Amino acid sequence: MPTGVAIRDVRELLFDAAERILVGSGPSALTSRAVTDTAGCAKGVLHRHFDDFDDFLAAFVLDRSRRLDARTALLRDRAGRGEVVDNLTGALTDLFDSIAVAVVALVTFRDGLRARLRRDLPAGVPVLTEAVDRIGAYLAAERDLGRLRPDTDVEALAPALIGTAHLLFADRTGRRPDPGAVRRAIAAAVGGALAP
Repeated sequence: MPTGVAIRDVRELLFDAAERILVGSGPSALTSRAVTDTAGCAKGVLHRHFDDFDDFLAAFVLDRSRRLDARTALLRDRAGRGEVVDNLTGALTDLFDSIAVAVVALVTFRDGLRARLRRDLPAGVPVLTEAVDRIGAYLAAERDLGRLRPDTDVEALAPALIGTAHLLFADRTGRRPDPGAVRRAIAAAVGGALAP
């Protein structure tokens, strides 16, 4: 990109480049130079819009977290329809087939990024924390509709489901888990909570 040429939506251009690098090569390949090279712009562009690289990464993670949160928010609308296990399997597969696993790896990989994120998120890991909230809201709605047992502890079950799914999808470089295996794991985790 020639110097002096205005770039439209520079933040989104840089975020898209960061996502391609993160998903394709992992957190160790995510550098400011790699981002600007992939975006096709000068390195100074990133530093004109962000205080430093950790500031950029924090904004990137929060942006992608909001996008994923919007996707998992749709799960709440499924309450009372379809099978509970199928709804959860679909939502968790959708979540972990996205950039979620790569974001978790990035946050784990960079101490400075975690410190920066603590300003906006005092606890938890972006993406997973929001997903736990959304899964919990869905489970509470299903419990209120009588499709889960009235004594179901949704605050304990929601993170257990996230952890179960994350373990299945954690190897971002390997083959995706078999859909049947994902459904069986979710069914086992939620099975005791299903209303008779």
